[in-house]
Amino acid sequence: MSRQLRIGRRTFLKGLGTAMALPSMEAMFSSKALASGSLKFPTRMAFIYIPNGVIQNQWNVKGAGADYNFSPTLKPLSGFREDMIVFSGLAHEKAEANGDGAGDHARANATFLTGCQARKTSGANIKLGVSVDQIAAKEYGKNTRFPSLELSSDGARLSGKCDSGYSCAYQFNLAWKNETTPVPPESNPKAVFDRLFAGGSKKEMNEGRQRRSILKKSILDFVLEDAKKLERKLGYTDKRKLDEYLDSVREIEKRVESTSSSQVPLPDGFSVPSGKPRDFGDHVRLMGDMMALSFQTDSTRIATYLMAHDGDNRSYPNLGVRHGHHSISHHRDDAKKVEALAKINHYHCSLFAHFLERMKSIREGDGTLLDHSMVVYGGAIGDGNRHTHYDLPVVLAGKANGKLKTGTHMVYPRYTPMANLFLSMLDIVDVPTARLGDSTGLLKGLA
Repeated sequence: MSRQLRIGRRTFLKGLGTAMALPSMEAMFSSKALASGSLKFPTRMAFIYIPNGVIQNQWNVKGAGADYNFSPTLKPLSGFREDMIVFSGLAHEKAEANGDGAGDHARANATFLTGCQARKTSGANIKLGVSVDQIAAKEYGKNTRFPSLELSSDGARLSGKCDSGYSCAYQFNLAWKNETTPVPPESNPKAVFDRLFAGGSKKEMNEGRQRRSILKKSILDFVLEDAKKLERKLGYTDKRKLDEYLDSVREIEKRVESTSSSQVPLPDGFSVPSGKPRDFGDHVRLMGDMMALSFQTDSTRIATYLMAHDGDNRSYPNLGVRHGHHSISHHRDDAKKVEALAKINHYHCSLFAHFLERMKSIREGDGTLLDHSMVVYGGAIGDGNRHTHYDLPVVLAGKANGKLKTGTHMVYPRYTPMANLFLSMLDIVDVPTARLGDSTGLLKGLA
């Protein structure tokens, strides 16, 4: 009997300025583990933020437990019914004014992953709290190249005055390393791609990027020799997985290159979106693919993505919505504005569905990458018209390696701290935490 090839989980395909991590393969596990079906995969965590609240009677589902009906807004997610949990009753009390006056959008972004009240200041004396992702990253992120990955559709801002006297640092950052230090997100897909596949010295990385640009080469061209050497030693299943992975990387690379140079033609009457003047949907889908790629290669197990900051006033010409998102969120029950906002909410869900589809298409052992993940999708404003911070729009996708009861609508008493959900997630990945923000304990019936 021939000896089985064994390769480490931290094996890379290398080339000039490139270090391409591999997805999980049979060759990374012992024969005993393969035969017994006891393969163990890490649980990944992602947090995706949507701004400006929702039309709640279009978002809210009817029925509790497993016997519930999908709402119009959540329809794009219906194919993932058995992979997700819909929540009702969660709240972020620390996003309320609590004596600080206006500034709900800044507080919503700030409170989302921290459960803490932001100090109202536009100066350097910002103060908030540690976010759930960074608590996880400190312990759970020790075993990966990147403890965590921070992404955004908007540019990073660490200072300046934004919403009603609050620093822009609150509104443009989800991740907080400590109570005074936000972790700036990256909004350029190309920079994220290069970061995921960078290797060697800084000089080699820069030289590699320059040579690829000059020669119009793919990043795969630089690791091709290493890939061929490895492929000759792999079994049939792993060869197929490696080919699929390399094809996926090349497909994403092509999209990164094409979208970085294309501009979206806006019809008359539509405003240029705030932030990057490129197609928003393409941008979000690419960033979702970056997260999936980082999880697939175990480059990180923790990611945050600010799909758009709260207060974002982007228009959506592809939906026929010519006015800004934030503007129409204050609809005052105007039927046309309500309809337009519902379209945006539905569209955001369809972009999230793309990410889930990508995660579910990636096989790991007898399951999928989605089976081995927990992905929070939601925001810290419920009704954008009234700036409420209870009955928040929140879903959790993924089965956390079988530790979550999915396929259900979990209804909790109104004003249940959303931080309780985050405590439960930390507990699932064996990073037990006594308290997070305004948490009061673990969510009952979740795990």
